[in-house]
Amino acid sequence: MNFHDLTRQLQRQSESKIVLLVADGLGGLPMKPGDKTELETAITPNLDALAKRGTLGLSTPVLPGITPGSGPGHLGLFGYDPVVYNIGRGVLEALGIDFELGPKDVAIRGNYCSLDEEGKISDRRAGRIGSDVGAKLCKKLDKIEIPGVEVFVRHVKEYRLVIVFRGEGLEGDVHDTDPQRTGVEPLEPTARSEGSAKTVEIAKQFLAQAREILKDDFPANFLTLRGIAKKPDIPTYEEVYGTRSAAIAVYPMYRGLARLVGMDVLDAGQTLDDQCARLEAAWDDYDFFFMHFKYTDSTGEDGNFDAKVKRIEEFDAAIPKITGLNPDVIVVTGDHSTPSKMKSHSWHPVPTMIAADNCRYDACDTFGEATCLTGGLGQFPAKYLMSLALAHAGRLEKYGA
Repeated sequence: MNFHDLTRQLQRQSESKIVLLVADGLGGLPMKPGDKTELETAITPNLDALAKRGTLGLSTPVLPGITPGSGPGHLGLFGYDPVVYNIGRGVLEALGIDFELGPKDVAIRGNYCSLDEEGKISDRRAGRIGSDVGAKLCKKLDKIEIPGVEVFVRHVKEYRLVIVFRGEGLEGDVHDTDPQRTGVEPLEPTARSEGSAKTVEIAKQFLAQAREILKDDFPANFLTLRGIAKKPDIPTYEEVYGTRSAAIAVYPMYRGLARLVGMDVLDAGQTLDDQCARLEAAWDDYDFFFMHFKYTDSTGEDGNFDAKVKRIEEFDAAIPKITGLNPDVIVVTGDHSTPSKMKSHSWHPVPTMIAADNCRYDACDTFGEATCLTGGLGQFPAKYLMSLALAHAGRLEKYGA
């Protein structure tokens, strides 16, 4: 019996409410030994107040030492083993913009990038061009034609886009073309398995046409391909947990992750205040809410320690709007760590807190990496966070006689 078979068996209906608050890339590092992390530096009276009536710990998104992408990080939080369910980012981006993927589709996450005169990448995100520029470029690329397949190009947000190839005999087992560093040329698409050879040839044709179309559009004069995949079969939240679940997220990828596992994706506006207002409006309609805050991750990736601190403080300021709704369980965590010191995702365990009336309280009275290290949850795989949340919400029956 696997984990989801067990939760199906133990489901208990309840009027309790669970809120999962995810500050993307929450975990950090001190810039030098003896200093504090971003979370420990931030002034967070509301998170600290929650810590006093909760239990703290550190969650491992995938496995010790493994640095997760946002997809695996969130799937772990949702209770899906990210080693078993390895979902391509292209699928998540497509679902996040409400693109209906079919069985003949291969979805790809694209990033506009900047190429220098030697054809080497000088900026992996094309200077973070605005959505107005990105959308115009997508319209140009959407005119690409390749014999034997349909090609769809859709704008996502800023420098991000989705490409979908639709045709017979396509598989998604293809390496990314993003080398994950600057000063080198984009990689050529290559197949991980023989069945994806056709997809590779189509991707090469697409990139050749794209290079010509975008050659005069610096800083977005090319693009890289990531997360090339087909949509998998995956059990839904209602099936495995018995909850009516909703997602309140701004960025398309996270909306796509939620849709993939069967959550209703609610309009969330553009700000954290908008998200809190949407939560309140939908409060009576759902049992479980996933709320996502992006900017703790993007500031960490930029290496901007002070900006990440300010974003954590912004996140903290929203807590009273959520606790004011009296949820039975509040979970606060991140999908992975993004230390400003490293300017990237990292393998470090993520600060995690569960606050509920039936917590076994520990001695922690602030929310930070050092206190989480001593907390009552200990260090645990993130894939068990959902069962902990369900148990604290009275939504799991006793196992066995």
